[in-house]
Amino acid sequence: MTERAAQFRERFAALEVEIGKVIVGQPEIVRGVLTCLFVGGHVLLEGVPGLGKTLLIRTLSQALDLHFSRIQFTPDLMPSDIIGTNIISESPDGRRDFRFQSGPLFAQMVLADEINRATPKTQSAMLEAMQEKSVSVGGTVHKLTEPFFVLATQNPIEQEGTYPLPEAQLDRFLFKLLVPFTTRDELNLIIDRTTRNESPTPNKVMDSAEIVVWMQLVREVLVAAPVQDYAIRLLLASHPDSEFATKDTVRYLRAGASPRGAQALILAGKVRALLAGRYNVSFEDIRKVYFPALRHRVLMNFEAQAESVAPDTVLASILNDVPEKYETRK
Repeated sequence: MTERAAQFRERFAALEVEIGKVIVGQPEIVRGVLTCLFVGGHVLLEGVPGLGKTLLIRTLSQALDLHFSRIQFTPDLMPSDIIGTNIISESPDGRRDFRFQSGPLFAQMVLADEINRATPKTQSAMLEAMQEKSVSVGGTVHKLTEPFFVLATQNPIEQEGTYPLPEAQLDRFLFKLLVPFTTRDELNLIIDRTTRNESPTPNKVMDSAEIVVWMQLVREVLVAAPVQDYAIRLLLASHPDSEFATKDTVRYLRAGASPRGAQALILAGKVRALLAGRYNVSFEDIRKVYFPALRHRVLMNFEAQAESVAPDTVLASILNDVPEKYETRK
């Protein structure tokens, strides 16, 4: 286990290095995306245009030997445009029959660019693929090749012509990562790289078979009962009617996170533990992944919207109020 964990850290670092050849800064965003990759989860990147969200995902696809496809979501995009459709084909002897023509969703790494521009009908087709790793066409279920990852982007500013993702689909994303604006030094480096005759390209460092091996290793990391209970209480504290609800939860949240939120905390915590050289999840590992794992799973009420209270603000208060160890009240 020790040798395998050390090798995982080495390979993880190699991926970060290759991505760093193209992407300037954003180390936490890169680590968050890679965390989702090694637990088999999907990731939603939110940020204003020009911050390199699409470039990050494309760079990752270049560093991984996976079948990659990009879908540019628009309001007129239909489900058949992404999953494919049955077409009539004619054989050399003149016979005609239906043949399934697969769409761009049949890949191992799918970039769903500006996913919130798609209509609910198209988003529902994405939902099945993300959850079931399959698509249904004409009553036939077509399995997708694993590992299968959806990396989606959305613009939080421009709302015209967009359709907010339904809660059921948001819940399928392991992480929601908020891409911050670049710093002064990072902007200097970006301009240097993009206005000269330089076009760095990452090398292939990993294939699907190796990714599956590391995904299995991550699930072997141990979680002590007190740490797992801490993750559960942090999740329950997001429910206004829970005994663990905090003052801000009751005031600002309409509904809390689903059990998938607890699964995300534990799985992402296991990756953090391996990267820190440990084989068991700590309380700090859970805290580190709390915001990206839950910020898209809580529903704000009217008062929170009226006062412009962000989900992270409420989650921060929960993280501050919920103790690591819980003693049953007598």
